[in-house]
Amino acid sequence: MNIYVGNLPLEMTEEELRGEFLAFGEVVSVTIMNDKYIGSGQPRCYGYVEMTLKSDGATAITSLNGKKVKDHIVEVVEALPLSDKRNNGNFSVKTIHRSNKSRQRSAIKSESAPD
Repeated sequence: MNIYVGNLPLEMTEEELRGEFLAFGEVVSVTIMNDKYIGSGQPRCYGYVEMTLKSDGATAITSLNGKKVKDHIVEVVEALPLSDKRNNGNFSVKTIHRSNKSRQRSAIKSESAPD
């Protein structure tokens, strides 16, 4: 189970975060996000914890959500998947062309206007 942990203190380490979750079961991985992509390397105050069992993850979420960690009340929820793997990348997007609607409205107005 992948778990999102938000509002982490800036000084929180991945090992400290791992320690918070180990009380509830086996932790596969811990990642605290940072700005390495823009060069500063600053922590982003959120991360992800992956636990082996969904039941352990659910217990951890219930127990840790709203808990005070180093003067920060953390938000702990099940992370949403990045993509639906069953979809295999085949998806459709419904496009609404606003310009066509405004043209239709102006055409209707001009037809109904008295001469």
